[in-house]
Amino acid sequence: MRNFFLSLFAALPGAALAQPAALPDAGASLLQVVIGLGVVLAALVGGLRLLKRLSIAHGATAGGLRVVAGASVGPRERVVLVEVEDTWLVVGVAPGQVNALHQMPKGKLAAAPPAQAGNDFRAKLKQILERKHAD
Repeated sequence: MRNFFLSLFAALPGAALAQPAALPDAGASLLQVVIGLGVVLAALVGGLRLLKRLSIAHGATAGGLRVVAGASVGPRERVVLVEVEDTWLVVGVAPGQVNALHQMPKGKLAAAPPAQAGNDFRAKLKQILERKHAD
């Protein structure tokens, strides 16, 4: 029965019995994948370095504008200290708006004393527990 179907298939015009395809060499395929990955990674690293150099050059020509410090005062609001030449500007930044709050001559920032995280946490926890027990 099998020979009958093979003979029918061979009798069709332009049909030939398919030879099993040769399997590609696994080592060569793996080498090709590794080289391709290396080229892509090298292109990414090169692009990032180029982008970093361009952004530094662009920042230097920004006209002497520099953010000195900032503090969050709400979920989306910040107070930022900006240095422009010999002047410091205190600016309030919120979504969609920037407001000048204060202007002063350039000075030096005092180093903030290191916060003791354990004591702050302990005090806040004590306050919270006292409020709960008072209610």
